[in-house]
Amino acid sequence: MKTITVQELKALKDQHAEFQLIDVREVYEYEEVNIGGNLIPLGEIPTRYNEISKEKKVIMQCRSGVRSANAAMYLEQNYGYNNLYNLEGGILAWLNVFGE
Repeated sequence: MKTITVQELKALKDQHAEFQLIDVREVYEYEEVNIGGNLIPLGEIPTRYNEISKEKKVIMQCRSGVRSANAAMYLEQNYGYNNLYNLEGGILAWLNVFGE
C-alpha cells in the first residue's frame, strides 16, 4: 500500500492539485475536526466505493491511519483500485504538525 505524509498532503492542498481526500471516520469524529475530505465512514465503504475515483490520486485518512489503511486494502483487493494513498498517522499527525 502506498502512503503519503501530512507534509506531502499539505503541499498538494497548497498547490491546488487534483486529488480526492476520503475521510473514513465516523460522523461525530468528522464534526469535531476535519481537513476537508469527503466523509465515507469505514462501514459504508462497501456500498459507497463508487464515490471514490479510480482516475485521480485518492488519499484515505482516519484518526491514526489504521482504519484508512484497512479501507485502502479492501478497495485494492475487492475493486482493483491502484491509486490509493494512506495518510500516515491520520488526522492526529496533521494536528500535531499543523494544528487545527
